[in-house]
Amino acid sequence: MAPDGDRTALARLRGALARFRAALEPRPRLVDWSLFALLAVVLATGVLGFLSGRPDRAWVFVTHGVAGLSLVAFLYFKLRRVRARLARPTVTRALSALMAAVTVGALATGVWWAFGGSLDLGPWGLLNLHVGLGLAVVPLLAYHLAKRFRPPSTRDVRGRRTALQYTAIVTAGALAWRLQGSANRLLDTAGATRRFTGSREAGSDEGNAFPVTAWVADDPAPVAVDDWSLSVRGAVDAPADLAYADVAPDGDGPAHEDRALLAAHEDRALLDCTSGWYSEHDWQGVRVGALLDAVGIRDGAAWVQFRSVTGYRWSLPVEEARDATLATHVDGERLAHGHGAPLRLVAPGRRGFQWVKWVEEVRVTRRRDRSEWLAVFVSGVDE
Repeated sequence: MAPDGDRTALARLRGALARFRAALEPRPRLVDWSLFALLAVVLATGVLGFLSGRPDRAWVFVTHGVAGLSLVAFLYFKLRRVRARLARPTVTRALSALMAAVTVGALATGVWWAFGGSLDLGPWGLLNLHVGLGLAVVPLLAYHLAKRFRPPSTRDVRGRRTALQYTAIVTAGALAWRLQGSANRLLDTAGATRRFTGSREAGSDEGNAFPVTAWVADDPAPVAVDDWSLSVRGAVDAPADLAYADVAPDGDGPAHEDRALLAAHEDRALLDCTSGWYSEHDWQGVRVGALLDAVGIRDGAAWVQFRSVTGYRWSLPVEEARDATLATHVDGERLAHGHGAPLRLVAPGRRGFQWVKWVEEVRVTRRRDRSEWLAVFVSGVDE
């Protein structure tokens, strides 16, 4: 049995912690709306992160991490308040409990990934699970709001105390985000080598020996080089159809009269995949700018679209497209089928899903083709 002095000290400590928690905890309705706001920020930055591969977009991933860690505090306040109600389940409460569990799962998998964790789920991994759980929160949150929508009152949001509460919680989230990076470096975990996007290095400078991933249903049969050609169409002066020999650095000869303009080009670029890995290589092929000069683009042309044999397609602004490469080789090796042979787009600063594989058409347009946003989700379904 502990001495009376020890019990008194322990009671005082518990009392101090309870007072600190009470001072830190916002009003109940504000906790609910803070959860909603932070979930919105986490989801928005998560989606934006899929499109952000340049270092100047690092703030997207920082915001995502800080908001996610700040969410932990509000989720704790929420669960502490409603735990007694969850013992008397109804359909609404059961779905609310499911939403809490999915949210905790998304947070836990995100933290696990940040500290170098991994998980083999067949074609998927830990980061995919994190994304899937995050997306699963959306319909559950929509249902919860529809059933329990009550906007905060002026009293809930006013006051110095509320400002201090938010400052303390967000500061704690930012500090936790910063400390996890330091902990990774100190412990030399796999998370210590992450890029700002969260991706880890895999297979750099090793030719085709980097991970093979496919977007949605894209899984075409190998493309025979002899039967393949690259079509250049749209707002161009001289539409062209190019054989493999016209674009490959090891091609046997010029089937195209402007072969000199399509001289072998090499560019070092980093492929950052949304599956959670990155790989840096020397890519050989044709500079898109040289290709556009060869066919001549018309006044008003603003976009260059790259189309795959699967129906997948993505567009780049003309000026950005000029610095891209249509690659036939990687580190001196012919591209493997899984990496997009015979031709794939290399778009520095773009995420991997925008590096179109198995390219068979380049189309120059005045306006962006909005249907490509749908095509990325249904391409390959009929292949």
